[in-house]
Amino acid sequence: MKNRTLHPGRFLLVAALWVAACSRPSGPARLELAVTDEGFEPTRFEVYQGQPVTLVVTRKTDDTCAKEIYLDALGLHAELPLNQPVTLSFTPDKAGDLSFGCGMDRMLSGVIRVR
Repeated sequence: MKNRTLHPGRFLLVAALWVAACSRPSGPARLELAVTDEGFEPTRFEVYQGQPVTLVVTRKTDDTCAKEIYLDALGLHAELPLNQPVTLSFTPDKAGDLSFGCGMDRMLSGVIRVR
């Protein structure tokens, strides 16, 4: 019977592929974003290139300039009515940072990092 041991180089390749597959989430990402007296919370998210993203934004205060949200790099904009979740969906096609911000020259802002 032939010995079926895995060559060390192949073992490392298989291990690296397994780690990469396990560390990358499968399925769409759902990001919950609130607008509070402090601004956007949280201000940072991380997603993966090619991963569908649903961003759910709820404005919980009337005491801020963030009554709308802009994701300029994606050409997305939405009004944010008080206490009503607003959903924005997109699939990032390249790695990098996607900035989001309010309509007042992006005075309040945050970043979605695409890996």
